[in-house]
Amino acid sequence: MATKAFQKIYTKISQITKATCTLKATGVGADELAMVDGKLAQVVKIAGDEVTLQVFEGTGGIPTDAEVVFMGKAPTLKVSEQLAGRVLNAFGNPRDGGAGVGGGGVEIGGPSVNPVRRKQPSELIATGIAGIDLNNTLVSGQKIPFFADPDQPFNQVMAMVALRAQTDKIILGGMGMTNDDYLYFKNVFSNAGALDRIVSFMNTTEDPAVERLLVPDMALTAAEYFAVEKNEKVLVLLTDMTSYADSLAIVSNRMDQIPSKDSMPGSLYSDLAKIYEKAVQFPSGGSITIIAVTTLSGGDITHAVPDNTGYITEGQLFLRRDSDIGKVIVDPFRSLSRLKQLVAGKKTRKDHPQVMNAAVRLYADAANAKTKMENGFDLTDYDNRTLSFAKDYADKLLAIDVNLNTTEMLDVTWGLFAKYFKPEEVNIKKELVDEFWTK
Repeated sequence: MATKAFQKIYTKISQITKATCTLKATGVGADELAMVDGKLAQVVKIAGDEVTLQVFEGTGGIPTDAEVVFMGKAPTLKVSEQLAGRVLNAFGNPRDGGAGVGGGGVEIGGPSVNPVRRKQPSELIATGIAGIDLNNTLVSGQKIPFFADPDQPFNQVMAMVALRAQTDKIILGGMGMTNDDYLYFKNVFSNAGALDRIVSFMNTTEDPAVERLLVPDMALTAAEYFAVEKNEKVLVLLTDMTSYADSLAIVSNRMDQIPSKDSMPGSLYSDLAKIYEKAVQFPSGGSITIIAVTTLSGGDITHAVPDNTGYITEGQLFLRRDSDIGKVIVDPFRSLSRLKQLVAGKKTRKDHPQVMNAAVRLYADAANAKTKMENGFDLTDYDNRTLSFAKDYADKLLAIDVNLNTTEMLDVTWGLFAKYFKPEEVNIKKELVDEFWTK
């Protein structure tokens, strides 16, 4: 590799692990990039004059006398309108066979927005998925994870959200994706003619695992460009944050750091928070909303990754398979959007909060009736009606394949109320019943 004048070059490595190498160097900055024997690396630790580099491709074949060239800069992303419609890798380089992206280079991984420059989230983010828009309405500037088992179709849900969401730009960050998933996203976006508003950063299982650590920062740097410079509403979709955390653990373990819970690094909370806290609503109108998939190991919500995530984010969305209808639904019991009250009934129709609460209460009554039935108790007429309601409610509204706008969702729910219950059984204000009850 040709070196430039004034670049720092060293040829004595004191320690090499599977993913890192350590040497003595001066005048080196945090997160600075370097080339180690022709392989791209990044500074991850500085202790006095001892510098530890994370080698993205792994350290295999690197000798202790390898040439280490510090590049004097942290990872950057070229940002411009040319990003729209592109598929890039973890370094921001084209993965779609197209030309390089033009524009000014922006250092990734910057700080989150100062709270005094933020506006309280107040704009509806409609996804077309009733299990989200009806019961767990999203708000611009919100950060919320999808919790799902690895065998559930979370990537299909993310693709649906990307195509249906009423936003200006979608930024997709894929980490540890199979080639099938990568091609799925690529084909879905291309066939839908939606590439002009989607930017994708993809890391597959064939790429080095540690490269996944760059993907969220690349995606969020692109999001900040469109939100700040163009005042656009940007939705960032990250999948899968468990793969990201696994990569953190790999680097941590190879640096001989003492692991914390579930073999995760002790810095896991901070590492996740610096990503999620980039969600923001700007007074100028631009916003960054983050939806991130976190896969669960055996449905274990107490694992370090979902556990820490829950403390940072503003709710969670749970996917589960409903055995009664044979479809994957957004679970109304375990899902929660802590900001939905900011838009429900304000940016949506006035009956939204009451309809939402009544439907979930009746669905809970159906769950109690199902428990009674499984334990051999006799069911009342009301019990049987709630069970029938729950099946229709799950099929017509909670299933992830349902695509309705919020007004249609409310109308369908009123129709189900009228089909199975009397007005006094749903406990909704009389003036709303008089106006919206299906005659």
